[in-house]
Amino acid sequence: MLFFLLGCISLGIGIGGIILPVLPGGPFFLFAAFCFGKSSKRLDNWFKQTAFYKKYVVRFKEKKGMSRKEKIRINLIADAFILFSIWYMDILFIQVLLALLAIYKHYYFIYKMKTIKPEKENANNYVSE
Repeated sequence: MLFFLLGCISLGIGIGGIILPVLPGGPFFLFAAFCFGKSSKRLDNWFKQTAFYKKYVVRFKEKKGMSRKEKIRINLIADAFILFSIWYMDILFIQVLLALLAIYKHYYFIYKMKTIKPEKENANNYVSE
């Protein structure tokens, strides 16, 4: 019952991450998949048939990466919030820390996370459906 409850909460937060671009949905869908898998076979099978699972979890599980469009969207939104935080904060140490975080975020997204080409992404979505 605990895994079911945690899975439902995580699924709700993940869906919120689709609506609120600041909130990352992918990790919450991964955790929901884990919880539903531990909760019951029926819930696990149901969740694996959802569009959320196919779009967010499968790509992360297979370590395929993200499309360029997703990377740009996430980076722009995160940059806006980081810049707002830097502007709002009066503590120099925190401002520098946030700027370094923004730089590392760009490094990670550009060099460490694989970029999926749109035609490959569409072909994988077609096969998985």
